[in-house]
Amino acid sequence: MKAIGYQIPQAIDQASSLVDIDLPRPTPTGRDILVEVRAVSVNPVDTKVRRSAAPETGQWKVLGWDAAGIVAEVGPDATLYRPGDAVFYAGAIDRSGTNAQFHLVDERIVGRKPQSLDFAAAAALPLTSITAWEMLFDRLRVTDPVPGAANAILVIGGAGGVGSIAIQIARALTDLTVIATASRPETRDWVTSLGAHHVIDHREPLAPQVAALGIGQPALVFSTTNTDDHYADIVELIAPQGRFGLIDDPKDLSALPLKRKSISLHWEFMFTRSLFATADIAMQHDLLNRISGLIDEGRIRTTLNDNFGPINADNLKRAHALLESGRAKGKIVLAGF
Repeated sequence: MKAIGYQIPQAIDQASSLVDIDLPRPTPTGRDILVEVRAVSVNPVDTKVRRSAAPETGQWKVLGWDAAGIVAEVGPDATLYRPGDAVFYAGAIDRSGTNAQFHLVDERIVGRKPQSLDFAAAAALPLTSITAWEMLFDRLRVTDPVPGAANAILVIGGAGGVGSIAIQIARALTDLTVIATASRPETRDWVTSLGAHHVIDHREPLAPQVAALGIGQPALVFSTTNTDDHYADIVELIAPQGRFGLIDDPKDLSALPLKRKSISLHWEFMFTRSLFATADIAMQHDLLNRISGLIDEGRIRTTLNDNFGPINADNLKRAHALLESGRAKGKIVLAGF
């Protein structure tokens, strides 16, 4: 089967950073299903792993954690899907990735593809939707009010893949006032179109901009990027007893500044359930089906912004380069081999 991989972690502008390769077609066992991949999307985790993780000597590392496709085979213990079913999912970080024609995945982290979307539009959603959903409902508990705080959430990095779906989920399923950050005219328009009530500029100090809105101190802050740069502002602007969550990797994050306001700190890593096979691993199956339903009901929409064409090394390099530039908006998708 066709696939894209690498053997040496390196910069994306190197010729061998991603290479078109041929690999054996895998066979499902246990609760795995084998998916014929029709479309994938690219996430920041792809670029981070490509720069840092080497495969075993002589082997290939295949990236990719978002996919939409058709079930080709099922393992002997699989009960949720049958060959021919259309699915979408985000895979597991400790397994071979989705940048391949056929891919093995545990059925408990797979959802049914939204019927109203094609495979490319569906592939944009799983990883970011899981991340946003788990942060909003499992970590930040956004439906539990913070006494005296504004019933509001600040989403830092609103135009990115996670921010783009977090805004929509918050608008569709809660009564929160959504404040999003964006810095360019096109990204400000993007987050507004997704439902943000207010947009502020993350190139400027955040706390004065939030105060100027006149709504009070937000109960919740969800930082998707550049937390290092905004941490002092977050501590200043969030309400006492507020809840702060992040998904990026600050070089140094001390929880001590949170003490005075009794702010709780929440990390979200959407691969935790699959990596540790947690008792509630099937929650990701359930929440992806919820996302699929919200899409088909017209309550949220795909965050696909760029379709870079067929799934091959050249197009994946372009996608990685755009993500690393920090100028991506929404999600980048590739479709077909």
